[in-house]
Amino acid sequence: MRQDYINDCPGFLMDFLTNLKLVRDRADRTEEAYYIDIRTFLRYLKSKNGLVSKDTEYKDIRIADTPFPLVENFTINDAYMYLRYLRDERHNSTATRARKCSSLKQFYFYLNKKAMRIKSNPVADLELPKVKNKLPKFLSLEESKQLLGSVDSSNAIRDYCILTLFLNCGMRLSELVGLDLNDYSRDNRTLRLFGKGSKERIVYLNDACVAALEAYLTERASDEKNKQLNAMFISRNHTRISTRRVQLIVEENLKKAGLANIGISTHKLRHTAATLMYQHGNVDTLVLKEILGHKSISTTEIYTHLGNESIKQAAEASPLADMKLPSRSKKTK
Repeated sequence: MRQDYINDCPGFLMDFLTNLKLVRDRADRTEEAYYIDIRTFLRYLKSKNGLVSKDTEYKDIRIADTPFPLVENFTINDAYMYLRYLRDERHNSTATRARKCSSLKQFYFYLNKKAMRIKSNPVADLELPKVKNKLPKFLSLEESKQLLGSVDSSNAIRDYCILTLFLNCGMRLSELVGLDLNDYSRDNRTLRLFGKGSKERIVYLNDACVAALEAYLTERASDEKNKQLNAMFISRNHTRISTRRVQLIVEENLKKAGLANIGISTHKLRHTAATLMYQHGNVDTLVLKEILGHKSISTTEIYTHLGNESIKQAAEASPLADMKLPSRSKKTK
């Protein structure tokens, strides 16, 4: 956990995060996300109970000194007031409110069932805001080729490799950044990825990925300073490339390809890979689930709802597709 979080974290929250990390084996980014969600909650409690001056900015409210009785005496009615605050004061979207609500339920479950610091769980029956399912945004096949064909920078070979892996393997941003040299097997043409909860999976590489990786690794090895590093993708400062730098690489190359401002991000490239595999590669959803590292098939099935060429072809293949409106003789007067 980042030091600034540790410096502003009450003991009961630190215990919850430690349980997430060590017992439930959650990733660093998951731990950080829970901290941020519960920090919002504790800031709300302090503000609502008059423990901060009215002129204190929201971002300046510290939580390390939050009295535990504020948490302990929280009720289900208080929870719904908190959700209203998130909607009306924080202007959080339905999806964000649902996530923060889920974090709150996990937090109180821990306090009640694991740490046994409270006698009952006040939010056990709290209903999460209903989030409408949205079809994921993605690049078309032609747009994907356009993106790969527009890579042009001082680190073009590295950046091309990154985009190629995103578009062909459907990996998460954290999975790409976390790649080490020994995660690549030349003999087996595979990459070992560590997904959510450090769950390990193997993805197989096609010719495009192997060619892009080999070109990048050859360039990488030409710099002596890089030979001491195990990280696969490194920055010009000779450190493991950051998630933010990868995001900027994607943003910069989307702009060069004329694809900026259409809602595409690194995660949308993952959606793109999945969609292209399903639409153009006829990949079964069960296989796609394993490639993407989804826990549930229901997560993968969203790609089956996307309009695609195979659905169009199926409609046109109907034996009744050539039927025409029959000509009718004119009615006699």
